[in-house]
Amino acid sequence: MDRFKQLVKFLGVFALILAASHFYMFERISSYLQLSPRPRMMVAFVLTLLPGLTLVSLPLRRILPRPAASALTWIVYPWMGIALIMFVTLVATDLVWLVLQFASPNPPTEVHLPYDLGVAALSVAGLLCGVALWKGLASVAVKEMAVTLTRLPASFDGLRIVQITDLHIGPMIDGKWLRKVVDTINALAPDMIVITGDLVDGTVEELHHHVAPLANLRSRHGTYFITGNHEYYSGVDAWCAHAVQLGIKVLRNERVSIVSGATEDSFDLAGIDDLGGRHFPGDGPDLPKALAGRDLSKALILLAHQPAAIHEAATHGVDLQLSGHTHAGQIWPFNYLVPLQQPYSKGLHRHPDTQTQIYVSSGTGFWGPPMRLGTSAEITHITLLSGADYTSAEQLQPA
Repeated sequence: MDRFKQLVKFLGVFALILAASHFYMFERISSYLQLSPRPRMMVAFVLTLLPGLTLVSLPLRRILPRPAASALTWIVYPWMGIALIMFVTLVATDLVWLVLQFASPNPPTEVHLPYDLGVAALSVAGLLCGVALWKGLASVAVKEMAVTLTRLPASFDGLRIVQITDLHIGPMIDGKWLRKVVDTINALAPDMIVITGDLVDGTVEELHHHVAPLANLRSRHGTYFITGNHEYYSGVDAWCAHAVQLGIKVLRNERVSIVSGATEDSFDLAGIDDLGGRHFPGDGPDLPKALAGRDLSKALILLAHQPAAIHEAATHGVDLQLSGHTHAGQIWPFNYLVPLQQPYSKGLHRHPDTQTQIYVSSGTGFWGPPMRLGTSAEITHITLLSGADYTSAEQLQPA
């Protein structure tokens, strides 16, 4: 019942935002272009129909057959991105218009200036939408990076980890796309593969054949998976069980030892459930449980879907946290909103006053609109480098 109330509240707030933003766009487009009654009615119809479809698609997508849900999603999700870019462009145009009004209350081209601004705004919005769709649907690039861990044994120097995250296999991203990602990863011949959450948007019954290519992933130390918040929306226990059937090791508040075959040196790899799991039946993230009894002299890499887990990770002496979740904002200007919820949006950082580093991937897939503006999807190819100075076990104390 609580979840139903939360859903109703969310839909209510979402409906208000949709209505207000689309009414604003209707008014500004009509005003700037000085539309006559018939074009105004056409614009009003479009700007009423599309947000209405967007609103009803949220519950309908879960009950419609996949082909119908996919077709509906390919209408409303691109529109969400187009509407966002158009809204931001019109707000910027209003600001320009205000500046011009203050700078010159009676410009010579006063009659034509609003129309010219309106045409320019819609042209810029159209160009940005085209770029965003092209980037969102383009092949995912490999991002190369190196991270030095001071406690990593020399025998692991050069160990390569591929991180993929936020694939969001569902109505818009399918098995054909995933096969290309798997082929790209296998061509890198990594030592280890990690999937840091938000693999799917849908049930095992709906998507099992679309995630099947994951069974073809190949690496020396195997593939590891942790939950993201979207796994909880899609049946977390069923998906974790299915991942095991695909040959993937699921880390749910667990730790494994990665051993070098030549020297039997090792480091620890731990994974925790997503922070969103606290709102669902079960334990949610439990880092102390995952780290209980570990050798404090060993290097420790943590898989945690949300960057916000870094605060606790740093108190436990984690060397490197690998996260996703943010999509780096996905569509500008959302990148400016990410810091309101997460301490890091993208890239490699050292957490203040600690030796803990965090890498936040921009995401491999997309959620919602198949668009990216100011960000890029990535398959992250991480090379671990061994540091010369090791921290002794005595210097590290359990939190």
